[in-house]
Amino acid sequence: MNSVAVPDKQGLILRVGLYILFAWIGLLLFPAMMLPLGGIVVTSTLSTFAAAAVANAVVVRIYERGRLADVGLGGTPSSGREFLTGAAAGVTAVVCVVVVPLALRMANFQRTPAVVEHPWAAFAFSGAAIFFGAMGEELLFRGYAFQLLIRSLGPFATILPTSVIFGLMHSWNPNATALGIFNTVAWGILLGYAVWRTKALWLPIGLHFGWNVALPLLGSNLSGFTMGVTGYTLQWNVGVLWSGGGYGIEGSLLTTGIVVALFFVLRRLIPQTEVTE
Repeated sequence: MNSVAVPDKQGLILRVGLYILFAWIGLLLFPAMMLPLGGIVVTSTLSTFAAAAVANAVVVRIYERGRLADVGLGGTPSSGREFLTGAAAGVTAVVCVVVVPLALRMANFQRTPAVVEHPWAAFAFSGAAIFFGAMGEELLFRGYAFQLLIRSLGPFATILPTSVIFGLMHSWNPNATALGIFNTVAWGILLGYAVWRTKALWLPIGLHFGWNVALPLLGSNLSGFTMGVTGYTLQWNVGVLWSGGGYGIEGSLLTTGIVVALFFVLRRLIPQTEVTE
Protein backbone atom coordinates (compact mmCIF):
# COMPACT_ATOMS: atom_id res chain seq x y z
CA MET A 1 0.00 0.00 0.00
CA ASN A 2 2.90 2.33 0.56
CA SER A 3 3.48 2.81 -3.18
CA VAL A 4 -0.09 3.88 -4.03
CA ALA A 5 -0.29 7.60 -4.72
CA VAL A 6 -3.34 9.58 -3.63
CA PRO A 7 -5.07 11.18 -6.65
CA ASP A 8 -7.48 14.10 -6.66
CA LYS A 9 -11.25 13.51 -6.44
CA GLN A 10 -11.74 13.18 -10.19
CA GLY A 11 -8.77 10.86 -10.52
CA LEU A 12 -10.01 8.75 -7.62
CA ILE A 13 -13.43 8.28 -9.20
CA LEU A 14 -11.87 7.40 -12.55
CA ARG A 15 -9.47 4.82 -11.11
CA VAL A 16 -12.02 3.13 -8.86
CA GLY A 17 -14.65 3.19 -11.61
CA LEU A 18 -12.28 1.60 -14.10
CA TYR A 19 -11.31 -1.02 -11.53
CA ILE A 20 -14.96 -1.89 -10.86
CA LEU A 21 -15.66 -2.09 -14.60
CA PHE A 22 -12.85 -4.57 -15.27
CA ALA A 23 -13.75 -6.63 -12.18
CA TRP A 24 -17.43 -6.73 -13.20
CA ILE A 25 -16.60 -7.80 -16.76
CA GLY A 26 -14.28 -10.50 -15.41
CA LEU A 27 -16.91 -11.82 -12.99
CA LEU A 28 -19.36 -12.08 -15.87
CA LEU A 29 -17.04 -13.72 -18.40
CA PHE A 30 -14.70 -16.00 -16.45
CA PRO A 31 -17.31 -18.28 -14.78
CA ALA A 32 -18.78 -19.23 -18.17
CA MET A 33 -15.29 -19.86 -19.55
CA MET A 34 -14.15 -22.00 -16.60
CA LEU A 35 -17.30 -24.01 -15.81
CA PRO A 36 -16.43 -26.80 -18.29
CA LEU A 37 -13.06 -27.22 -16.54
CA GLY A 38 -14.44 -28.09 -13.10
CA GLY A 39 -17.31 -28.00 -10.63
CA ILE A 40 -19.04 -25.00 -9.14
CA VAL A 41 -16.50 -24.54 -6.31
CA VAL A 42 -13.47 -24.61 -8.63
CA THR A 43 -15.22 -22.34 -11.12
CA SER A 44 -16.20 -19.87 -8.42
CA THR A 45 -12.76 -19.66 -6.82
CA LEU A 46 -10.68 -19.53 -9.99
CA SER A 47 -12.96 -17.10 -11.81
CA THR A 48 -12.89 -14.75 -8.82
CA PHE A 49 -9.10 -14.91 -8.77
CA ALA A 50 -8.88 -14.30 -12.51
CA ALA A 51 -11.27 -11.34 -12.43
CA ALA A 52 -9.46 -9.77 -9.48
CA ALA A 53 -6.02 -10.33 -11.01
CA VAL A 54 -7.03 -8.74 -14.31
CA ALA A 55 -8.73 -5.74 -12.68
CA ASN A 56 -5.76 -5.06 -10.43
CA ALA A 57 -3.14 -5.65 -13.13
CA VAL A 58 -4.77 -3.42 -15.75
CA VAL A 59 -5.52 -0.46 -13.50
CA VAL A 60 -2.18 -0.62 -11.70
CA ARG A 61 -0.38 -0.83 -15.02
CA ILE A 62 -2.19 2.30 -16.23
CA TYR A 63 -1.87 4.47 -13.12
CA GLU A 64 1.00 3.08 -11.05
CA ARG A 65 4.32 1.35 -11.64
CA GLY A 66 2.84 -2.08 -12.27
CA ARG A 67 4.45 -3.70 -9.24
CA LEU A 68 3.02 -6.25 -6.83
CA ALA A 69 3.57 -3.73 -4.05
CA ASP A 70 0.96 -1.50 -5.71
CA VAL A 71 -1.76 -4.02 -4.84
CA GLY A 72 -0.39 -4.96 -1.41
CA LEU A 73 1.57 -8.06 -2.46
CA GLY A 74 5.06 -6.67 -2.24
CA GLY A 75 7.67 -8.76 -0.48
CA THR A 76 8.88 -7.39 2.85
CA PRO A 77 10.68 -8.99 5.82
CA SER A 78 7.30 -9.30 7.56
CA SER A 79 5.28 -10.73 4.62
CA GLY A 80 5.85 -14.41 5.43
CA ARG A 81 5.25 -13.88 9.13
CA GLU A 82 2.01 -12.03 8.46
CA PHE A 83 0.71 -14.75 6.13
CA LEU A 84 1.61 -17.57 8.52
CA THR A 85 0.18 -15.68 11.50
CA GLY A 86 -3.05 -15.15 9.62
CA ALA A 87 -3.28 -18.77 8.48
CA ALA A 88 -2.59 -20.05 12.00
CA ALA A 89 -5.20 -17.69 13.45
CA GLY A 90 -7.77 -18.78 10.86
CA VAL A 91 -7.21 -22.49 11.47
CA THR A 92 -7.23 -21.99 15.25
CA ALA A 93 -10.50 -20.08 15.01
CA VAL A 94 -12.14 -22.96 13.15
CA VAL A 95 -10.83 -25.48 15.66
CA CYS A 96 -12.33 -23.38 18.46
CA VAL A 97 -15.79 -23.17 16.90
CA VAL A 98 -15.77 -26.93 16.28
CA VAL A 99 -14.11 -28.30 19.44
CA VAL A 100 -16.33 -26.36 21.85
CA PRO A 101 -19.61 -27.72 20.39
CA LEU A 102 -18.12 -31.22 20.27
CA ALA A 103 -17.11 -30.99 23.92
CA LEU A 104 -20.60 -29.77 24.84
CA ARG A 105 -22.19 -32.54 22.75
CA MET A 106 -23.86 -29.98 20.52
CA ALA A 107 -22.37 -31.76 17.49
CA ASN A 108 -20.61 -34.94 16.44
CA PHE A 109 -18.72 -36.31 13.46
CA GLN A 110 -20.50 -38.74 11.16
CA ARG A 111 -19.15 -40.64 8.20
CA THR A 112 -20.82 -39.67 4.95
CA PRO A 113 -22.45 -42.37 2.77
CA ALA A 114 -20.29 -41.44 -0.22
CA VAL A 115 -16.75 -42.09 0.98
CA VAL A 116 -14.02 -40.14 -0.77
CA GLU A 117 -11.72 -42.62 -2.50
CA HIS A 118 -8.54 -40.55 -2.16
CA PRO A 119 -9.26 -38.03 0.60
CA TRP A 120 -5.80 -36.45 0.82
CA ALA A 121 -5.56 -35.98 -2.94
CA ALA A 122 -9.04 -34.46 -2.90
CA PHE A 123 -8.06 -32.18 -0.03
CA ALA A 124 -4.85 -31.09 -1.77
CA PHE A 125 -6.82 -30.17 -4.89
CA SER A 126 -9.52 -28.43 -2.85
CA GLY A 127 -6.87 -26.65 -0.78
CA ALA A 128 -5.27 -25.21 -3.90
CA ALA A 129 -8.66 -24.01 -5.16
CA ILE A 130 -9.43 -22.52 -1.74
CA PHE A 131 -6.10 -20.68 -1.68
CA PHE A 132 -6.73 -19.08 -5.07
CA GLY A 133 -10.28 -18.28 -3.97
CA ALA A 134 -9.07 -16.57 -0.79
CA MET A 135 -6.40 -14.62 -2.65
CA GLY A 136 -8.89 -13.71 -5.35
CA GLU A 137 -11.44 -12.33 -2.91
CA GLU A 138 -8.78 -10.35 -1.08
CA LEU A 139 -7.47 -8.89 -4.35
CA LEU A 140 -11.00 -8.13 -5.50
CA PHE A 141 -12.36 -6.51 -2.35
CA ARG A 142 -9.20 -5.26 -0.65
CA GLY A 143 -6.74 -4.83 -3.52
CA TYR A 144 -5.75 -1.67 -5.39
CA ALA A 145 -9.10 0.16 -5.29
CA PHE A 146 -9.64 -0.56 -1.58
CA GLN A 147 -6.15 0.62 -0.67
CA LEU A 148 -6.56 3.74 -2.79
CA LEU A 149 -9.86 4.54 -1.07
CA ILE A 150 -8.50 3.91 2.41
CA ARG A 151 -5.73 6.43 1.82
CA SER A 152 -8.10 8.97 0.30
CA LEU A 153 -11.21 8.59 2.48
CA GLY A 154 -9.86 6.96 5.63
CA PRO A 155 -10.40 3.50 7.14
CA PHE A 156 -13.96 3.86 8.45
CA ALA A 157 -15.41 5.30 5.23
CA THR A 158 -13.72 2.53 3.22
CA ILE A 159 -13.84 -0.62 5.34
CA LEU A 160 -17.52 -0.55 6.32
CA PRO A 161 -19.05 -0.01 2.84
CA THR A 162 -16.75 -2.52 1.13
CA SER A 163 -17.48 -5.07 3.87
CA VAL A 164 -21.22 -4.67 3.32
CA ILE A 165 -20.69 -5.31 -0.41
CA PHE A 166 -18.48 -8.29 0.47
CA GLY A 167 -21.26 -9.73 2.61
CA LEU A 168 -24.03 -9.08 0.09
CA MET A 169 -22.01 -10.78 -2.65
CA HIS A 170 -22.32 -13.99 -0.59
CA SER A 171 -26.11 -13.72 -0.40
CA TRP A 172 -26.34 -15.72 -3.65
CA ASN A 173 -24.51 -18.66 -2.08
CA PRO A 174 -26.54 -21.81 -1.32
CA ASN A 175 -28.45 -21.77 1.98
CA ALA A 176 -27.41 -18.18 2.76
CA THR A 177 -29.03 -16.73 5.89
CA ALA A 178 -29.28 -13.25 7.40
CA LEU A 179 -26.86 -14.21 10.18
CA GLY A 180 -24.48 -15.77 7.65
CA ILE A 181 -24.42 -12.54 5.63
CA PHE A 182 -23.97 -10.50 8.82
CA ASN A 183 -21.02 -12.67 9.81
CA THR A 184 -19.52 -12.31 6.34
CA VAL A 185 -19.79 -8.53 6.68
CA ALA A 186 -18.04 -8.85 10.05
CA TRP A 187 -15.33 -10.94 8.40
CA GLY A 188 -14.97 -8.21 5.78
CA ILE A 189 -14.44 -5.62 8.51
CA LEU A 190 -11.83 -7.84 10.19
CA LEU A 191 -9.98 -8.46 6.92
CA GLY A 192 -10.15 -4.78 5.98
CA TYR A 193 -8.77 -3.91 9.40
CA ALA A 194 -5.92 -6.35 8.78
CA VAL A 195 -5.07 -4.56 5.53
CA TRP A 196 -5.19 -1.16 7.18
CA ARG A 197 -3.04 -2.35 10.07
CA THR A 198 -0.32 -4.01 7.97
CA LYS A 199 -0.62 -1.96 4.74
CA ALA A 200 -0.49 -5.25 2.79
CA LEU A 201 -2.64 -8.25 1.82
CA TRP A 202 -0.55 -11.03 3.35
CA LEU A 203 -2.27 -11.10 6.75
CA PRO A 204 -5.85 -11.10 5.39
CA ILE A 205 -4.96 -13.70 2.73
CA GLY A 206 -3.56 -15.93 5.47
CA LEU A 207 -6.63 -15.42 7.67
CA HIS A 208 -9.01 -16.04 4.80
CA PHE A 209 -7.16 -19.14 3.61
CA GLY A 210 -6.68 -20.64 7.08
CA TRP A 211 -10.37 -20.29 7.92
CA ASN A 212 -11.62 -21.53 4.55
CA VAL A 213 -9.29 -24.53 4.33
CA ALA A 214 -10.00 -25.74 7.86
CA LEU A 215 -13.80 -25.67 7.60
CA PRO A 216 -14.19 -28.50 5.03
CA LEU A 217 -11.38 -30.46 6.69
CA LEU A 218 -13.47 -30.51 9.88
CA GLY A 219 -16.67 -31.44 8.06
CA SER A 220 -18.43 -28.09 7.81
CA ASN A 221 -19.95 -26.49 4.74
CA LEU A 222 -17.99 -23.53 3.39
CA SER A 223 -20.27 -20.54 2.77
CA GLY A 224 -23.06 -22.89 1.75
CA PHE A 225 -20.92 -25.25 -0.36
CA THR A 226 -20.38 -28.89 0.64
CA MET A 227 -16.91 -30.12 -0.27
CA GLY A 228 -16.77 -33.49 1.54
CA VAL A 229 -13.03 -33.96 1.21
CA THR A 230 -12.52 -36.22 4.25
CA GLY A 231 -15.60 -38.46 4.17
CA TYR A 232 -16.86 -37.02 7.47
CA THR A 233 -19.40 -34.31 8.19
CA LEU A 234 -20.20 -32.31 11.29
CA GLN A 235 -23.73 -33.21 12.43
CA TRP A 236 -25.46 -30.82 14.83
CA ASN A 237 -27.94 -31.50 17.62
CA VAL A 238 -28.91 -27.84 18.06
CA GLY A 239 -30.72 -25.16 16.11
CA VAL A 240 -29.60 -23.07 13.16
CA LEU A 241 -28.43 -20.17 15.33
CA TRP A 242 -25.60 -22.37 16.65
CA SER A 243 -25.05 -24.69 13.69
CA GLY A 244 -25.48 -22.27 10.81
CA GLY A 245 -27.70 -24.78 9.00
CA GLY A 246 -26.84 -25.55 5.40
CA TYR A 247 -24.64 -22.45 5.16
CA GLY A 248 -22.19 -23.97 7.66
CA ILE A 249 -20.61 -22.64 10.82
CA GLU A 250 -20.14 -19.24 9.17
CA GLY A 251 -23.88 -18.74 9.61
CA SER A 252 -23.79 -19.30 13.39
CA LEU A 253 -23.41 -17.24 16.53
CA LEU A 254 -20.17 -19.13 17.15
CA THR A 255 -18.62 -17.38 14.17
CA THR A 256 -19.97 -14.02 15.33
CA GLY A 257 -18.09 -14.49 18.60
CA ILE A 258 -14.87 -15.77 17.04
CA VAL A 259 -14.64 -12.83 14.62
CA VAL A 260 -14.82 -10.42 17.55
CA ALA A 261 -12.17 -12.44 19.36
CA LEU A 262 -9.90 -12.43 16.30
CA PHE A 263 -10.08 -8.64 16.15
CA PHE A 264 -8.54 -8.34 19.60
CA VAL A 265 -6.01 -11.10 18.89
CA LEU A 266 -4.76 -9.38 15.74
CA ARG A 267 -4.68 -6.02 17.44
CA ARG A 268 -2.39 -7.49 20.06
CA LEU A 269 -0.19 -9.65 17.82
CA ILE A 270 0.28 -7.43 14.75
CA PRO A 271 1.94 -4.03 15.15
CA GLN A 272 0.56 -1.02 13.28
CA THR A 273 2.54 -0.37 10.09
CA GLU A 274 3.11 3.24 9.18
CA VAL A 275 2.58 4.46 5.63
CA THR A 276 5.78 5.43 3.81
CA GLU A 277 5.69 7.48 0.63
